[in-house]
Amino acid sequence: MRINNKHKIRDIAGEKVIIIQGEYSTNLTKIVSLNSTSEWLWKEFANKDFEIEDVVRSLTARYKVEAKQAEEDARKWIDKLVAYQLIEK
Repeated sequence: MRINNKHKIRDIAGEKVIIIQGEYSTNLTKIVSLNSTSEWLWKEFANKDFEIEDVVRSLTARYKVEAKQAEEDARKWIDKLVAYQLIEK
């Protein structure tokens, strides 16, 4: 999978967000707020192919969490980004 590089992190009023612009004929603009871990993961995997195992390894190395917890968190992160079409599978 790969992060869709047409979307960029923006800093708005001190918050890290991704703005998803909708179609011109409808108002489908969405704002996805990122916490510090989500922002770090986004930057870590931008412009490269990755699998869930790569995210798990990164989380366990940075935060010293158990692999089971890291996998659960990685799945949630990936699922959320897929739901907003921010990751191309």
